[in-house]
Amino acid sequence: MKEQKLLDRITFNPKVMVGKPVIKGTRLTVEYILGLLAHGTTVAEIMQEYDGLAQEDIQACLLFAAQSMENTAFMPLAVETA
Repeated sequence: MKEQKLLDRITFNPKVMVGKPVIKGTRLTVEYILGLLAHGTTVAEIMQEYDGLAQEDIQACLLFAAQSMENTAFMPLAVETA
């Protein structure tokens, strides 16, 4: 699936979840889905728990997060000493 089609699955609305990016037609935030994945929940488990969710919705969350990081600069909080 093309990137734009995936990203079209993510929407913003100030009246839904305080404007956080969500999967279109749900109240599931990108942040929540990424948190589930980070803690070891599989895509299959997420789809089983949330009826109507498609694998492409999960892919869209990952793509959205990846693209959000593209222009982010990071600064170390502390300098390591050897």
